[in-house]
Amino acid sequence: MNSITLYTEEIDDLNEAALELFSQAEEFVFQKNSMGILYTEEDTDYSELYGLLSEKWDFPIVGCTATAMLLGKEGYCGLGISIMLLTADDCEFAAGITEDLNQNNLYKEIGEVYGELRKKLSEEPKLVLTFGGMSRDDVRNVSGDDLVDAIDKATGGIPIYGVLASDGFTFDKFRIFHNEKESMEAEILVLISGNIEPKMICINSVENRANFYYEVTESHSNQVDRLGNSTFVEALAGENLKIDQDDIQGAYLLSPFVYTQEKENGDKIEVARTLMSLNREKGAGNFIGAIPQGSYLSIGIISRADVQKSVQMAFDIVFKELEQKGNKYHTLLCNSCSARFLALANNTAAEAKTYIGRLPEDVSLMGIYANGELCPVKGDKTGKYYNVFHNFTFTILAI
Repeated sequence: MNSITLYTEEIDDLNEAALELFSQAEEFVFQKNSMGILYTEEDTDYSELYGLLSEKWDFPIVGCTATAMLLGKEGYCGLGISIMLLTADDCEFAAGITEDLNQNNLYKEIGEVYGELRKKLSEEPKLVLTFGGMSRDDVRNVSGDDLVDAIDKATGGIPIYGVLASDGFTFDKFRIFHNEKESMEAEILVLISGNIEPKMICINSVENRANFYYEVTESHSNQVDRLGNSTFVEALAGENLKIDQDDIQGAYLLSPFVYTQEKENGDKIEVARTLMSLNREKGAGNFIGAIPQGSYLSIGIISRADVQKSVQMAFDIVFKELEQKGNKYHTLLCNSCSARFLALANNTAAEAKTYIGRLPEDVSLMGIYANGELCPVKGDKTGKYYNVFHNFTFTILAI
C-alpha cells in the first residue's frame, strides 16, 4: 500500500483549496483500489469541499473535524485541511456509515453495516478504521466502550483503530464525514483486506496520581453512581475536588480518572477516562467511556513532561519497526488525546518535533487531536491484544 498526505491552509476559498490539494497529488500514482481520509477544522464547509474533490476523485472519502492536526512534513497544524490518499493493487477498501446511533440500535446498525461492507471484499478484512462522535447524554448515549464492543462482536475481534471527532473544545461542533454525508451521531466503518500487517502502538501518558483511590461500588456503563459508601459527587466533595463548575469536563480535562480493566484470563489493562458531567441530583458522574462496577478508581495528573515522554516513546518504537522491516510500512496514522494538546500549553509543536526530520521519504503521516482513541493494547500476562477505547493516549497505526 502506498499513500501521500496533502495539506492546505485555505478554508475560505474551497475552490482554491481543492486546486492546491489536486496539484500536490499530480505525481501520485493511483493503483487499482484507493480511498481518502480527510481531517479539517470545524468551520470548513465540508459539503462544498466534498463536491469539489469528488469531481476528480471517485473513491471513498471519510474523516472528521479536528482540534488540530499532525502531519508528516508540516508537523503541527492548527488550521486547514489535510487528506491522506491510500492506494494499492493488493488491498481492498470498503467504507460505510450507520444511521444515528443510540443504545437501542447500536449493535444492529454496526452489524448491518459491517455485513454490507464485508460482501464488498474478496477476502477477510484485517483492519477496521472507525470515526465517530462523543457520547452526548440523550442524543448519542453510546460510550466509547459500547462502540468497541459492538464492532468487536460484529467483526469477530479484528483490530480496530479510530477516533472520536473533535472541535475547538466546544464539544458540540464536531462532525464525521463519509462521502457526501455529515453526522454527529453516526459511526463510520472502513474495512481493509489484502496484503497488510497492521502494527499498532498505544502509549498512556498518565504517570502521576493524586491521593484519590476508591472502589466503584455502583456504576452503569459510563455513569458512576457510588464510590465506596458515598455517591460519586460526595466522594469528590470529601476530597475537596471541584463539583460546582458549569464546565466539569473542562475542569477535569487534565485530571483523568484511571481504572484497571481485568480480563477473565488474568490480563490487566490500565485505562484512563474523561469526566464529562455531574448529575448533582443523583450524585453521579458521567464519563466518555465505561467504568465497570468493582474496579478501583484513582485520579491521574497530566503534565507537559508526561506528554512529551510518551510520544517520544511511541515514535521510537515506530522508527525501530520501520528500520527493521525495510519497505514494509509506508503509512502512519496517529491520534493524540485533546487533553494532551491542552497539557502542551503554548508548546503545541512538542509532539510533532519527535518525528519531524526522522520520517523516511517513502512514509507518509497524518493524525489529529481527538476526543477519544480506539486502539488495541497488549495484556500484561498473555501478550494478547484487546480492542480498547482510550482517553489521554497517543496511538500510532503503521500499515
